[in-house]
Amino acid sequence: MISFVVDEDFDNRILRGLLRRLSDVDIVRVQDIHLSGADDRTILEWADQQHRVLLTHDISTMTYHAYERLQAGQSIAGIVEVPQSMPIGQAIEDLLTVIACTSLEEFRDQILYLPL
Repeated sequence: MISFVVDEDFDNRILRGLLRRLSDVDIVRVQDIHLSGADDRTILEWADQQHRVLLTHDISTMTYHAYERLQAGQSIAGIVEVPQSMPIGQAIEDLLTVIACTSLEEFRDQILYLPL
């Protein structure tokens, strides 16, 4: 199963709904790993080292820094970009589909934009 790290500004209602539906999913929040307030580059580096796909609403700057890493020959564990305007229920359902249908290897150096 894929392991995730959740960006600091990620909607906790989505996170709670996801955990209610799939209690064994491996998710940590940036706040829980003492990276609260860390810049995007630091979070991407940590996620890559820990082999955790990043869940984020930060479509503009996080994507920019991810492509910056890739252009520099560095890797990313993967990113799932969830628009803040996306309905919570749809975000949960799409994330459940992603978890059920993909592997960590498929996410390597990829950015997935929801909705599916």
